[in-house]
Amino acid sequence: MDEHLARLLANTQDKNEGPRKQAELDLLHAQTNPEFPLSLARIGSHTAAPVEIRQSALSYLRNFIEKNWSPDGDHAPHIHIPDSTKEELRNIILELVLSPEDERKVKVAASVVVSKIASSDFPDQWPALLPSVLGVMPSGADPQLHGALRILQDIVEESLTDEQFFGAARDIIKACYDVALNENRKAQHRSLAVQVFRSCFDLMDIVKDDHKKEVKAFAEQVLSGWLPFLEQVIKSPLPPLDDSGSQPQSWYGPVALKVQVVKTLIKIRSVFKSLLLPRTPVFFTAVWEELLRLAPAYQALFIDSDAQSRLEDADGLPFTLDFLVLDLLDFLNQCMRAPPVQKQLDAEIAARGGAVHDTPWVLDLMKLLVAYSQITQEEEGLWDIDVSLFLAEETSVSSNYTARTACGDLLIKLAEWLDSRALEGLYAYTKALFTGQDSSWQKQEAALYLFNVVLNDFQDTDKQVPEQLLSAYLELVNYAINRPKDPMLRARGYLVAGNLSQHLKATLPLFDGVLNALTSDANELVRVSCIKAVEGFVNGGIPLERQSAVILAIQHFLETKDLSDLDDADDLLVTILETLRAAINMDMTVAIQPDSKALDLMFLVAKHGASSFHVTLIVCETFEDIASTFEERKDPALYTALCTKVLPSITGTFDVANMTQDSPLVMLAVDLLALLVKYGTEPLPQGFVAGILPKLNHLLMNSTEGEILRPGAEAVKFMLMHDHQQVFSWTDENGRSGLEVCLRIIDRLLTQGIEDNAASEVGGVAAELVEKAGHERLGPFLPQLLQAVATRLDSAQAAPFIQSLILVFARLSLVGAQDVINFLSDIQINGQVGLQVVLAKWLENSVNFAGYDEIRQNVIALSKIYSLNDNRVAQTMVKGDLIVNNSDRIMTRSRAKLNPDQYTIIPAPLKILKVLIEELLSASGAGAAPNMPAAATSNLADDDEDEDDEGWEDEPDDTLDLALGGTKQELMNWAEGGSSRQRDDETQAYLSDFFIRAARENVAGFQHWFNMLTPDEQNKLHQLAAQ
Repeated sequence: MDEHLARLLANTQDKNEGPRKQAELDLLHAQTNPEFPLSLARIGSHTAAPVEIRQSALSYLRNFIEKNWSPDGDHAPHIHIPDSTKEELRNIILELVLSPEDERKVKVAASVVVSKIASSDFPDQWPALLPSVLGVMPSGADPQLHGALRILQDIVEESLTDEQFFGAARDIIKACYDVALNENRKAQHRSLAVQVFRSCFDLMDIVKDDHKKEVKAFAEQVLSGWLPFLEQVIKSPLPPLDDSGSQPQSWYGPVALKVQVVKTLIKIRSVFKSLLLPRTPVFFTAVWEELLRLAPAYQALFIDSDAQSRLEDADGLPFTLDFLVLDLLDFLNQCMRAPPVQKQLDAEIAARGGAVHDTPWVLDLMKLLVAYSQITQEEEGLWDIDVSLFLAEETSVSSNYTARTACGDLLIKLAEWLDSRALEGLYAYTKALFTGQDSSWQKQEAALYLFNVVLNDFQDTDKQVPEQLLSAYLELVNYAINRPKDPMLRARGYLVAGNLSQHLKATLPLFDGVLNALTSDANELVRVSCIKAVEGFVNGGIPLERQSAVILAIQHFLETKDLSDLDDADDLLVTILETLRAAINMDMTVAIQPDSKALDLMFLVAKHGASSFHVTLIVCETFEDIASTFEERKDPALYTALCTKVLPSITGTFDVANMTQDSPLVMLAVDLLALLVKYGTEPLPQGFVAGILPKLNHLLMNSTEGEILRPGAEAVKFMLMHDHQQVFSWTDENGRSGLEVCLRIIDRLLTQGIEDNAASEVGGVAAELVEKAGHERLGPFLPQLLQAVATRLDSAQAAPFIQSLILVFARLSLVGAQDVINFLSDIQINGQVGLQVVLAKWLENSVNFAGYDEIRQNVIALSKIYSLNDNRVAQTMVKGDLIVNNSDRIMTRSRAKLNPDQYTIIPAPLKILKVLIEELLSASGAGAAPNMPAAATSNLADDDEDEDDEGWEDEPDDTLDLALGGTKQELMNWAEGGSSRQRDDETQAYLSDFFIRAARENVAGFQHWFNMLTPDEQNKLHQLAAQ
């Protein structure tokens, strides 16, 4: 079978589709042969076979193992692998990985297969794995050692549980230590050993929660041997640099080892702060000196030349100098915040009488930061090609973390410690750069970049900078913007000028020069920088009469561009829009002036960036600011002028988008239309509905996109709110009235073919239509409409959609609760009484409602339904409280499917009271209370974390570890707005009065239902009565 499979594997790489597809099909059929996995393993181990065939065999084997080795309940039916076959496979693959063969691609592929098996079988079914791996490491050949380290890395990261780690940790770390310290081993293998050692700290971090003293004692013992070695690696110099302009190959191994060492120190600091704390001055000095040693090489490779950067080897080990510098800067940043280091540095400042600008270490640090903040040749080339990349870096939108950004971060932290004195130290060094004869533009630009970074941070944190210092920097800005041969320095000068203008009025005279450069400078990066700078000047308070000049300058910039180039230039579009928004905000009436192009420019930019979330967000926010401001002024003429200005563009967008099938453009146009109607006058301008509703109706009757249907339905709802008379008096080209058009829209959005999330606004349209049209206009359509809403509610799953539909009945209940109950009691929905269906859904989802008005309407509606004391409501049984499962078994997804949550079944009036009690707590702001014990427990845990945090700056690491479940949960809670609501005095007052009156007058048998509440719920009402 081996030869047959080898031929099939070869054919899967055939360039002709026919043989390739047939081979893939034959391999699929061959999987049922019991010999299939063993045959693949033998092919992968066959040293005479071509490497690509061996790799392919191991890749197929890996996929086969993933699906069939130990499938869980979520996988499709699998192919049974006998235990004898598994045993043989384990031996073959392990032997291949630990063999002396030096074919790295094959060894890497085989180690992945071992990892897949080990994740299931180690240690119970494969107890020999770890001893076999550790046994090879002391004396095995380099290929064997490489294979062993690859397996060990996977075992530590994927297979070891925290309990198993206790028994294996000492042997694993000892084996890695012996390899790492052995200078006769290849540097790449020593790097892998250090990497495995670092991974052990992730496990120690987990284990120490339950075994703090034991783990800390173990770590202290281990680090007593490792820390001197890590220090020695940092201090060891690299071989001499040649003149080739690229990193010498002899550097690859040593740099990779240094990178792993620094990463390990950063990890140790995050897990066992107190163990590293006493040695921070030593490591601070070692890292500082290493960065000083590397600065000339960094200059030669990346500033004076364009050496390749960000390179990793086949094992994922970074080996280029830029990676090393980046990690060293990060670790220097952390060390600088350690009290022993700060104490030493503070003493040196004090020795100079507190004069930071005259303290040697400060000036040396600024020299170091400027050296590593210079624009690399790679960045310069990329920014020349695409200014959006420059803007992404400038606005910290880019995920590309470089030495330049790391230096900015370090200086920000220094400024948090020294305040504006850090900028005094930077200026003391920077001044020499601008007055010296041999200083390069790169260093001058870097110094201004660092100043700008800190100034931005000061602005965000409301810190002040002495005016004398700002004035001194203004002189440097004047120098920079007048360097015709240095466009990058010129661009930086304009950017700093824009920032300075928000702090120093003396900067404002530069504004005209910035506008002139925006329209006339030969370099695009300079012009783009001027756009960003203009935003700063506007925010800094330029005279109102300069508003039109800003808009004209942006118009000129866009007129000189090939607009098709803007389609993928999101960061440039965002910069233009932010500056345009700042200009409009100076006086929003500019938006409606006949000769103003402000909104036309905004729509032009939006047209080319409609697919960008950031672009559409800024456009919508700007437009909403304009519309809401005009609404607040209560001047219908302003709104009419705004409609006259923007409606042709918006409706024209629908026509263009229909021809070009530009869905994002339609989505943006509908969003803008919804905002325009939301802030409309009452009544709307004459002819408004006739101009908008036909196009809106076409979209809502044909689109299935939620991003179109939601705002489109909102726009119809707001039309009904502001001017239902105009809607009802309008007829379309087919003679349908506005009322009928709205009914047809609602009917379509309630169909099962429209997804819940897409139709989430239909309830608002229906509620508004019922309220405004009334029984007189709707006639027989009213019960049909309400039946359709109730029927769709039965199958609805998405919370916003459910809320939308329930509010139709809630709003009707505000004025006619008895009519709602009568109607629901008379209809049937899928074989059930409508009252049962609607009340069950209503009460189950009420506590998840969002929006102040919506929650208040719901609360009042439920209280009115309760107060009816209707037997039909009392006989309706709904879900009550969750039945808590006291089992201590871990609840997996498959078990959860087999054992879904169980609830008590209770009468609807009792559930209504439970819901209203919950809403009373939420309205009072006590909804956050359930989170308080957890927060308090967390704080206590932090206080009792042992002395690991002692002495270090009291702040979390700069980098969020998204692998941690706690981090994920915190982010999700933040994104969802948490579980608590803000205080709502009006709702709280209503509910307080309701419960007090219900208790006093025994409304609807309140005492009977009160006795059925839980003790906790009863206690909450007792507390209310006692107030």
